Amino acid sequence: MTPARPLTLAVLAVLATGLTWLGLDLWSSRGGLTPPLPWATLLFLVALVGAVISAGLPVRRWVSGRRERALNPLVAARTVVLAKAAAYGGALLTGWYAGQALALLPELVEVRRARLLLAAGCAVAAIGLAAAGLVVQRWCRVPPPDDDHDGSDRGKR
Repeated sequence: MTPARPLTLAVLAVLATGLTWLGLDLWSSRGGLTPPLPWATLLFLVALVGAVISAGLPVRRWVSGRRERALNPLVAARTVVLAKAAAYGGALLTGWYAGQALALLPELVEVRRARLLLAAGCAVAAIGLAAAGLVVQRWCRVPPPDDDHDGSDRGKR
């Protein structure tokens, strides 16, 4: 499995921002209201960043040589998949919340200012989620085997 690349994530975030902004601008020009954005969303994104990082820490410790406990290979594989999903999900969520913030900018009144700040905060938290995914993917990379050891120890008896 190839790791997520930062350039791909940036392109995804920019495309999602543009599509969200266009969609919400069209929606609001026809009299629709922008979707509500609860504060719990920001807290959930921050908790998700913490969950991704805490899932990656045992794998990081094991890869770096601190092997107090055995690491289940299935857990390590699931951690890599979680990290990749967090990277792509964070990029898409960044675009979604940044697009909402852009859609709220033209008519900035008191009520919309709070929603704008919340959308911007969620976009920053989503960037953190994508970054956490990239970092945990890097932590899960196993170094290549030593070249001087070819697996045949027959002559050393």
